[in-house]
Amino acid sequence: MELKVGDKIPNFVAKDTEGNDFDIKELLGKKPLVIYFYPKDSSPGCTAQACSFRDQYEDFKDLGAEVIGISGDSVDSHKKFAKQYKLPFILLSDNYKKIRKLFGVSSSMFGMLPGRVTYVADKNGEIKMIFDSSMMATKHITKALQAIKDLADK
Repeated sequence: MELKVGDKIPNFVAKDTEGNDFDIKELLGKKPLVIYFYPKDSSPGCTAQACSFRDQYEDFKDLGAEVIGISGDSVDSHKKFAKQYKLPFILLSDNYKKIRKLFGVSSSMFGMLPGRVTYVADKNGEIKMIFDSSMMATKHITKALQAIKDLADK
């Protein structure tokens, strides 16, 4: 099932960079969310994307939003990635691709790479924007930030 604008963010639990359970229910109903799925820690495009989210993170926080990055990499891989690039936002390990399937994020490049999709949801968990582009990794940040600003203006 592929999520669409107007759908609700599904409930899920995943391991964060410290190996702790992160439950999305703890944030739903409290703040807008930017949830982005990316293929692989430390790959060139994913590093550029993560560092762009890092560089704009305070802008997201100032608008009351939280950023969450999700990939199939292990907790250890996420921990190293977050430390190396000083990533201040939440990274979650989806090593069984359960969350990816919940959202309906398909593979790209003829099924060889996990897809790169960003979802923006309002504080009630309703999806307001979806940006799906494997090639324009850093464009996800400008699209997500504009969507969060649009929510703040309402």
